[in-house]
Amino acid sequence: MILKMLLRLSFRYAKFLPIMKTSPVNMDVRKNLDMRAGDTIRVHQKIADKGGKTRIQIFEGMVLARKHGSEAGGTFTVRRVTNGYGVEKIFPLYSPMIEKIEITKRSKVRRAKLYHIRETALKQVSKRLKMMFVDFKTEEPVEEPVIEEAPKENEDVKKDSPAVETTDKVEETKTEDSKDDPVEEIKEEKIEEEK
Repeated sequence: MILKMLLRLSFRYAKFLPIMKTSPVNMDVRKNLDMRAGDTIRVHQKIADKGGKTRIQIFEGMVLARKHGSEAGGTFTVRRVTNGYGVEKIFPLYSPMIEKIEITKRSKVRRAKLYHIRETALKQVSKRLKMMFVDFKTEEPVEEPVIEEAPKENEDVKKDSPAVETTDKVEETKTEDSKDDPVEEIKEEKIEEEK
């Protein structure tokens, strides 16, 4: 009987009782946070160090997906690239370990989940690897071989140019064996015609 009376009184005067806070997180702010896939955000996360100390670490990246909306179990996935490696973290929306969430940049995307970015990043990396030449014996990168153009024949060379003079000197030093070679004879005829 006394229990029934207490229940009636508690329901009647419940609006005057102080509201108990169930979470250290401001639920309304997180619920109304307009975060979508494609946004670049900065998550301030509390990290517990040794000795009971805490510090705030910032994880900045692109939101790939947001799951379960703004309900109690809502999560969001953030991806960033550090030192050439893709790092993804899944954060609970209402986690007390998250100090605050800032939206730094908004992008227009046509998907709700941007998981295809992982594959495009792999394609870019494989393109870079194809561009780089590696010596398999030493495992060191090698510069791309430079192919030089073959020098053009002496079409534009004048008779008095130094190149013609050097060919005259070469003629004087020829031996008897080289005169028997038909290719050498043709070269000699060309030089004589130029003079």
